[in-house]
Amino acid sequence: MTLNWQQEAAKYKDQMLTDLTSLLKINSARDVEHKEDDAPLGPGPRDALLQMLAIADRDGFTTKNIENVAGRIEFGSGDEIFGILGHVDVVPAGDGWETNPFEPVIKDGKIYARGSSDDKGPSIAAYYALKLLKDNDIKLNKKVHFIFGTDEESEWVGINRYLEVEPKPDFAISPDANFPIINGEKGIVSYMITFKPVDGADGEMTLVSFKSGLRANMVPQTAKAILTGAMPADFQAKFDAYVAEHKLQGTITTDGDQTVIDLIGKGSHAQEPKAGVNAATHLATFLADFALDAKGGNYIGTIARLMHEDSRGHLLNINHTDDVMGDLTACPAVFNYTQDGVASVLLNVRYPKGVTDESTREGLAKTLSDVADVTIEGHAQAPHYVPGDDELVATLLQVFEDQTGLKGHEQVIGGGTYGRILERGVAFGALPEERENVMHQANEYMHIEDIMNAIAIYADAIYRLTR
Repeated sequence: MTLNWQQEAAKYKDQMLTDLTSLLKINSARDVEHKEDDAPLGPGPRDALLQMLAIADRDGFTTKNIENVAGRIEFGSGDEIFGILGHVDVVPAGDGWETNPFEPVIKDGKIYARGSSDDKGPSIAAYYALKLLKDNDIKLNKKVHFIFGTDEESEWVGINRYLEVEPKPDFAISPDANFPIINGEKGIVSYMITFKPVDGADGEMTLVSFKSGLRANMVPQTAKAILTGAMPADFQAKFDAYVAEHKLQGTITTDGDQTVIDLIGKGSHAQEPKAGVNAATHLATFLADFALDAKGGNYIGTIARLMHEDSRGHLLNINHTDDVMGDLTACPAVFNYTQDGVASVLLNVRYPKGVTDESTREGLAKTLSDVADVTIEGHAQAPHYVPGDDELVATLLQVFEDQTGLKGHEQVIGGGTYGRILERGVAFGALPEERENVMHQANEYMHIEDIMNAIAIYADAIYRLTR
């Protein structure tokens, strides 16, 4: 094939940015609280799916909408199906944005918006790769099904429904991670830690509520505690010192007889808790030095003692390392406490081969047996690995090397992509290895240059994998 993929990709820059902007303007976070008959996962995910399919219809592709929870763009012909697996949903925007997260801004060669890097930017790059092949009348010897889900960031209802009613690809890539390739993904599971009732004397202060976290797959950026009772005279001074020491932001305000404490850390993807600064565990660690009521003190003390800055689960006695897949990671992600009601923590764990979701639950339950019950929350996913000598992996690495001049290599991540849903499925791009990973963070962005390079890489990859 003599086509210069980079030169061909460059022709689409302006149109690509127009289409990407139209997708980024849609707040497509899963929102079942506002679901409708034709939007079972919420209006935003539906609207983003419809917009993506409308773009493909405009360009003359055959498309199919599966119940407004998934969709497909088709190209090529043959007995085998090569899948491209993207998603149009996003995690909630959260706090800390310098611009409107759903009004894309281009600055210094980057496009800022929620979903720019995860996964609308990479998905639009893969779409334009397919369009490039179509526009150049390149015949593919396999069917290409570009499949879009609408709740990849949560329960995978969309992609699972798709696979129930539509043909399953024989092999696939997911443009939803990093180059050069992600051919291994750790298991993913969330545990609901529900605290047991506590009897005991009141303290000098009573914890009325403690809230933090948006989703299981995000390090919580903000945390709020509400207290009543007499605040120690040095409470503000100690808070100021703690915030300064740990380079945080925070405020203490009063509302009637209540003291409200807000703390700001740094949000990030839960796959590597060290990339963020967990506002909730920091706030608990600060409060643990004060005399709280029995229930509140038990909750705060447990978090501070067993969950703060322990990304590998050593304090919880669930740490494990595999030679290929690396360390287990643990991210306390969602905190919910009320004085007269619930007291819980949702803990997100990414685990390698050698342990299971149930064996890890048993370890947690043993460690926390005196204070809490532990159950698996939602759907758990086992570790996934496609060997490096598989033709799919070898071909993609060769494409990467040919298009970038860089050396390709295997990678295993703690993140979860649609690639794991197939036995021969991998994640492939679009974030270059040397770039900062800002997925799930405030002020998420993607370099426009990287999107353009990804179009060329994906076009070459689709061509070679459909020979």
